[in-house]
Amino acid sequence: LECVPRAPTHPSTQGIYITKTTQEDFGAAGASGLSQDSQRAGSSFSGSSTLQAPPEIESSPRNEIDEKVTDLVHFLLFKYKMKEPTTKAEMLSSSIQNYQGSFSVIFSEACECMQIVFGIDLKEVDPTEQSYLLGMPKTGLLIFILSLIFMKGSCVSEESVWETLSKIGVFDGKQHCIYGDPRKLITEDFVQEQYMEYRQVPNSDPALYEFLWGPRTHAETSKMKVLEFLANIIGSDPSSFPVWYEEALRDEKERALARMATENDGTATASCKF
Repeated sequence: LECVPRAPTHPSTQGIYITKTTQEDFGAAGASGLSQDSQRAGSSFSGSSTLQAPPEIESSPRNEIDEKVTDLVHFLLFKYKMKEPTTKAEMLSSSIQNYQGSFSVIFSEACECMQIVFGIDLKEVDPTEQSYLLGMPKTGLLIFILSLIFMKGSCVSEESVWETLSKIGVFDGKQHCIYGDPRKLITEDFVQEQYMEYRQVPNSDPALYEFLWGPRTHAETSKMKVLEFLANIIGSDPSSFPVWYEEALRDEKERALARMATENDGTATASCKF
């Protein structure tokens, strides 16, 4: 689900409003500024959601379901901030109330938003009581930016990053209930952890900055894995995006050759010892 600003319904949520699929905004934002071929590849992201609603959703209008998903995400963010677990019974009584028949749909979409947008997973800890813990923040934001860098051709301007993040309620200079200080997280923490590079654009005056993948990202993931993540979000497959798919295939071949070269060097070194 897409999260955009609104007047907060709870002081701890800093105004997150869920209106439609995250897939739609995620792809549409990422496709902006790409070449014509890449824009065509990315246009699939801006279409309607590929998620198929179970029959039970038919008993409630879509807009009412969306409102309940919004309410549940607000509630879950509050529980995360308070470092408290929650239960199905608590979610029903606090957020869903008269829509118990649609709980599985509302819960599924709320979990998807929490995971993709905020990087927070709900983990069931007691199946009997159906209780859940919330954890692992910030991962979703990192994946979001790394995906944006890939879609923009391995390098993205800082201006473009903040413009895209504003569409999911993350703003430069504004504290966030999950990410804290977004600027420090993105330009310092992620950079120090070597997930991203943050550098000045050559010959820019006044100074402009851009982001690239860092060495740790190159070591721990690949363009193909990121593309598979993006395709999975919208229920597609990597080959549905030919421009990015070809780039990912080239990257896979280069990685394979590099591994072979390393293995050959190791073999040669071992032989010399005899």
